[in-house]
Amino acid sequence: MSTVSLQISDGIALLTLENPSKLNALTMAMLSTLESQLTELEHDPAVHAVIVTGSGEKAFCCGADIAAWGQLSAADFARYWVRHGHRVFDRLARLAKPTIAALNGHAFGGGLELAAACDLRLIAPHAKLALPEAGIGIVPGWSGTQRLMRLLPEPVVKEMALFGARIDAKRAVELGFAAQSGADAVALARELAGQVVELSPRAVEVAKYMIHAAAGEDSAAMVEALGSAAISASEDRAEGVAAFLGKRAPNFTGA
Repeated sequence: MSTVSLQISDGIALLTLENPSKLNALTMAMLSTLESQLTELEHDPAVHAVIVTGSGEKAFCCGADIAAWGQLSAADFARYWVRHGHRVFDRLARLAKPTIAALNGHAFGGGLELAAACDLRLIAPHAKLALPEAGIGIVPGWSGTQRLMRLLPEPVVKEMALFGARIDAKRAVELGFAAQSGADAVALARELAGQVVELSPRAVEVAKYMIHAAAGEDSAAMVEALGSAAISASEDRAEGVAAFLGKRAPNFTGA
């Protein structure tokens, strides 16, 4: 049975893709579970960092479960499968808390796109990255041609998507896609996440917003979030709300 498990300990949430018989391939149910878990974690003040990994040692995630989408019509494939995956991955990318992908094994197709949606990637020495979609007659559908272009050089993305190349862990680190490589990617991720727990949650959140605004990750929302946070601390905002609730004209002071 495929699922996504969630464990929370010492301020760190661990999300584990559980579909080992299919190399942790994602199903619609797994995507929906992941989406609801991310919403839960967003609003849990006890969680300071989130780690995403796969069960076992062979694969982090080898993409989407072909049996789950192979019989869909072209319209339903685009309308439900691709758009649903995008919504979930965007939810992960825009989580207010730092996220780490612990690549305990291969990350292919949708699995690579899932890793790209995290803030940081750590990779096991035996893990490889790939975009094998052209081999089964489709194209990357969950940001492989978009978000990955901000994380890897264009020729490398083309090398994978157009020529079927696989990138090993050493090269992934050299390219800057993965921050570090270690035999136990999850343990390494826990170590880094533990450092986040010691920092100011609000400062980390705002820093992430600022970086995303510069990188183009939902930049419009990030700019407005920062502006809204600043104006919410003003006396004018408090006066405006009080005036509205009191059904009177506001007396703004510019403070």
